[in-house]
Amino acid sequence: MLRNLFGSAALVAAASIPALGLVGCDKPATESTSRPAAQTATQFAIDYQQFQLKNGLNVLFHIDRSDPVVAVSLTAHVGSAREKAGRTGFAHLFEHLLFLESENLGKGGLDAMSARIGGSGANGSTSRDVTNYYQTVPKDALEKMLWAEADKLGWFINTVTEPVLAKEKQVVKNEKRQSYDNRPYGHTQYVIDRNLYPQGHPYNWQVIGSLEDLQNATLADVKEFFRRWYVPNNVTLVVAGDFDTEQAKAWVHKYFDEVPAGEPIERAPKQAAALKAPVRRVHEDNFAREPALTLAWPAVERYHPDSYPLAVLTEYLSDGKRAPLYRVLVEDQQLTADVSMGGYESELAGQVQLQVQAFEGRDLDQVFAGIEQAFALFEKEGIAEKDLERIKAGQEIAFYNSLSSVLGKGFQLAQYQIYAGNPGYVTEDIQRLLAVTADDVQRVYHKYIKGKPFVAASFVPKGEAELALADSSVAQVAEEQIVNGAEEQFDASVQADYERTPSTFDRSKEPEYGEPAETTVPAVWQATLANGLQVSGIESREVPTVNFSLVIDGGQLHEQLDKTGVANLTAMLMQRGTAKRTPEELETAIQTLGASIEVSADKDSFRFDVTTLARNFEAVFALLEEMLLEPRWDANELVLAKKNVASQLTRAASEPNAIASNTFARLLHGKDSVRGYSLLGTEDSVSAITMDDLKAYHRDYLSPSVTRTHVVGDITREKFIAATESLAKRWPAHKVEIPNPPSVAVAPGIYFVDVPDAKQSVLRIGRPAMSALSEDYYPAVFTNYILGGGGFASRLTQELREGKGYTYGIGSGLAAEKTQGVFQIGTGVRANVTAESVELIRDILKDYAPTYTGEDLQTSRSYLTRSNARAFETANAKLGLLENMSTYGWPADYVRQREAIANGMTVQNVQKIAETYMQPDSMIWVVVGDRATQLSRLQNLGFGEVTLIDGAQLTEAAAASEVVQVAH
Repeated sequence: MLRNLFGSAALVAAASIPALGLVGCDKPATESTSRPAAQTATQFAIDYQQFQLKNGLNVLFHIDRSDPVVAVSLTAHVGSAREKAGRTGFAHLFEHLLFLESENLGKGGLDAMSARIGGSGANGSTSRDVTNYYQTVPKDALEKMLWAEADKLGWFINTVTEPVLAKEKQVVKNEKRQSYDNRPYGHTQYVIDRNLYPQGHPYNWQVIGSLEDLQNATLADVKEFFRRWYVPNNVTLVVAGDFDTEQAKAWVHKYFDEVPAGEPIERAPKQAAALKAPVRRVHEDNFAREPALTLAWPAVERYHPDSYPLAVLTEYLSDGKRAPLYRVLVEDQQLTADVSMGGYESELAGQVQLQVQAFEGRDLDQVFAGIEQAFALFEKEGIAEKDLERIKAGQEIAFYNSLSSVLGKGFQLAQYQIYAGNPGYVTEDIQRLLAVTADDVQRVYHKYIKGKPFVAASFVPKGEAELALADSSVAQVAEEQIVNGAEEQFDASVQADYERTPSTFDRSKEPEYGEPAETTVPAVWQATLANGLQVSGIESREVPTVNFSLVIDGGQLHEQLDKTGVANLTAMLMQRGTAKRTPEELETAIQTLGASIEVSADKDSFRFDVTTLARNFEAVFALLEEMLLEPRWDANELVLAKKNVASQLTRAASEPNAIASNTFARLLHGKDSVRGYSLLGTEDSVSAITMDDLKAYHRDYLSPSVTRTHVVGDITREKFIAATESLAKRWPAHKVEIPNPPSVAVAPGIYFVDVPDAKQSVLRIGRPAMSALSEDYYPAVFTNYILGGGGFASRLTQELREGKGYTYGIGSGLAAEKTQGVFQIGTGVRANVTAESVELIRDILKDYAPTYTGEDLQTSRSYLTRSNARAFETANAKLGLLENMSTYGWPADYVRQREAIANGMTVQNVQKIAETYMQPDSMIWVVVGDRATQLSRLQNLGFGEVTLIDGAQLTEAAAASEVVQVAH
């Protein structure tokens, strides 16, 4: 569960990690201990300091001065496993509550402060075992963050009142509807865990809990849960980034010392799942259009010795061309486009899961038989040594990438501390991973998979129960009924009346900023290759990796309306083999080097994205050159690719968020513009596309004359240029014209798409706007911050989520290209307040310009200037800088120009932009929901006639639009 849907990228995966030196204390300390970073075979290390307060708070420091930022994370060792049956969802509920208010920050204080100080946005996540709270801020705001985080533990719980609890229950219930109830296969994990773990087992229920339990939670229940688990002796604080350790240590003591310790907390005992016989369940899914089979076997907990060979086993069985499951189910029997298998390892127990989403109409008994054939193939062949090395190399690059931010480094330290009891556990982690043998992989297969009892969950479209696995009984899934006016009323604006918690000093005063955090724009080098190819790069030695992108202008814009999907299929085929290598040989070559090469098409570009270990860059670049210039054009792979695309189109036709975004795009651009059509194409167009179409696209539109290259990482300019010499000679340029198809939007108004029994209504609202090259563009970004671009600082979030509890998340944003742009609002609201939500959004838009204040102006200015300290922290952020420069012709220091614009903005400037681009009567309003209960209520709003749209026709023909959403 994540508070912000787009804020989770920095979270480190729980899987074992490959060779990396992370050196620190050998055991937890009662006072300060530290050890410098040691050099390992990979010459990579993270140093840390560790100390513990008298109240039991465990503190970890890590210094990284590569950027003027600091990440602060507070991890409570409490997840859904510490809940009681009938009172589930409390841990996740607290993830929400702890952001709302505290005694010293006031109502909405942390989110308001985050906006002022230019933070990444206060965020959180909850799992079975822990709850995290985290944010990255400019380094001069560290004391402010420590002050605010201490309030969570010592000066928070009194502010939780009945109205606060009632409102946040609605937000969490909306999250459940959006993430589980209103999407295909959303109840799968519920069915698996309910049947894998017995009643009373702490993993029997879901982290988010049940709607009934959430509704029944009392204020007394909530406060009891907090006082038991949110105590310093159950919490780890990590500070990572550019800071003075002695000063930070003094601040930690100042703000956390007087938080009292709680009762002693013992680690929960391991509780492995135990099945006596297979369990088969079936659920008819309201949103599914294709049958899906999920199998789960009891396995081991995180960091168990067998978790390492299990990780290798599941990846080998399912991932890539050499995988037995792929060979049987995808290539030979063509029952599905993809297979996924992996471990779900938690603190107390673990499980291995395999999921196959079959093609429409396929019987899951066939799928199960195919799985058994694949397992038999593995038993016969085993795993080759080269596959062991390939998988380990992939894990190494994935881990390095997770450490590209200070937050990622901090999370890794905390993970080892909490789950292994030692931040330096990485040494043993590495040894166990590298020690995995082929015999180990075979051993765990026989120990945990072969012939062992499993839970099978068949999810099939409504009315197609015959597709389920044989002998399956009906799964118990609680389906919410839509009842208008059913939710309780509350007033979230009511101020809490409570007795303040004493302190030895005045905590109500926010600390001052420290020494200013100066934003450093990375040094950019540029070059032009012999064939005219433009190159730009940034050298960065933080981790031993290289990220590279080759971007070719055009993408979907080159397509004809009767052949939409050509660019996407071309990209798919170019990734499936070369003239010299079969698809399997190419994939193996890339993975053995610890690299990934992704080929994709976008609305206005065709691109290659590469990540590799720095030591293997030349070999990886040679493979990219081979893929670009010598595609294999494999006929069998085209058949498989088309089946894959057809399956994606089928899924999109039933997914409410996809329907909403796709319908909006079609209405915005019109039926005669390729911009209104899906990158996937349509069923008819994909069926008509031939290999000659793909070859023609490759020949005519991929040219150095419209290509830009960007590289970031541990590589010098000279080394990169040397690696590209062959490509420059072999790839001659020719002229390519980039089309600019006109867009013709429908008339403003409300357009409704019926999804029967939808638990939420999905809204997409917007209109054409300016291009990224317009003088209005950045002023419009500035203007949008308080409206819907500022997360929890924005009016849309404050009104619809914090004020009314209508939604889990809402946001607005500008998607701008070189020639045009779109302003758009996106959200999902609970079904029975659809009309109220539309009316409230309309009122917010209407009132935005006249009610915009000088305080709003200052908040936007502070965020959009101070947040630049974080602008170039990660490799992807640096790549984004280079791509913006090459796409739009902006200088390397364009952030300075934006700072000047932000500092020059006035209330009148904002009002003019809002009146020009953000008026509700100029917008297209798309509503996707339950027609039977919601259409008439929308018609009664008096906003004009509501147009009913056939979503099934539009879904496969419209292009998806990206919408920012904010959520707990």
